[in-house]
Amino acid sequence: MMPDYRYIITRATTGEVLHWNLPLTEVEFGPEKSGPGSLSASLNPTYIRAMSDLLDDAGDVVLLVERNSHLLWGGLLWRAEPEGPKLPVEASGFTSYLHRRFDVHGNLHGRGPYIEADPCQVIRDVWAYAQEQPDGDLQVVVDDTKSTAKTGTAKDPYSTSKTDPRNLGEIVDEMADVDDSLEWTETVTWRGRRAERRIILGAPRLGRRREDLTFTTGANVVGEPHVVKDADSYAQWVIGLGAGEDSKRKVVVDGVRNGRLRLEQKLETSEKDETRLRQRTRRERLARQILPTLTELEVTDHPAAPVEALRVGDDVRIRLYEPHTAYDGWNRIVGWTVRPGEGETPERVTLKLERTLRPEESGDQAEEA
Repeated sequence: MMPDYRYIITRATTGEVLHWNLPLTEVEFGPEKSGPGSLSASLNPTYIRAMSDLLDDAGDVVLLVERNSHLLWGGLLWRAEPEGPKLPVEASGFTSYLHRRFDVHGNLHGRGPYIEADPCQVIRDVWAYAQEQPDGDLQVVVDDTKSTAKTGTAKDPYSTSKTDPRNLGEIVDEMADVDDSLEWTETVTWRGRRAERRIILGAPRLGRRREDLTFTTGANVVGEPHVVKDADSYAQWVIGLGAGEDSKRKVVVDGVRNGRLRLEQKLETSEKDETRLRQRTRRERLARQILPTLTELEVTDHPAAPVEALRVGDDVRIRLYEPHTAYDGWNRIVGWTVRPGEGETPERVTLKLERTLRPEESGDQAEEA
């Protein structure tokens, strides 16, 4: 049975519902890791004359997506521009608001400068600062998660200046880029008739291994999965280089013979501890021994993995038995795009994936699955 979707429009600052069932078509939406996610759609041409005034307040209204009475996405409407008989609309998650705001007081109005500060706290301070300004309260709640990462030092505090106002969204992006710090995503949940807007923090990462979810050919995988087998980054042997120079530099080699042509990669680090260097070198070797890469997968709603059970950051098992592809491995969900069904066209979900175990040069900490 086709799921029941509603598109609800509310006032940004008060949450007052302006319309409970906006007639949108050609809808695509979804969340992402350490980003606001997005939505694109069109207002049904039949209703443009009667309802286009609801979309006149771009930048001041929130669009919510509800699926079978469960909120899946929410964000600010930023654009509604007529194109012939159609009225396309574009929205982005709540954090997109921070990219339209600046620290006009410097140091987030006395919360900084930051010395050995938790990046999670800085993000909470950014939101608190943004929402305490007149007409700036989006009613966004930020998790109380803590990380072990630090930003700013006694010699070089993390600070912002009143004379050079920093973009608040960029500050959040910088906190997520601190080594071993955090990832974040957004959720919306009904609390009575009010939609709670929340930032979920994960330190050092979002998600968990989901043994309860599977994606399998013949069950919930559709389309033609595109599995790439690229040996450019493949290696069974990794040379790990630590801190120091010349003869004082620590060097470890981790490898395994597996019947394939020997391929090597080098891992540059600043590790002083040899045990830690060995651990990172082995982790890198395990990551580089994974040859197939799967970055997207089209799926349908199924008891093996209901759409409403998907969470950004989770690791899920994928089994593919295609004519030209056999694949069985763990991948991490870093976002997805939903296309609700229309007419005879069924609902489709495109998962955006990355390897659970990734080489360090990818920019993400590689972790053993």
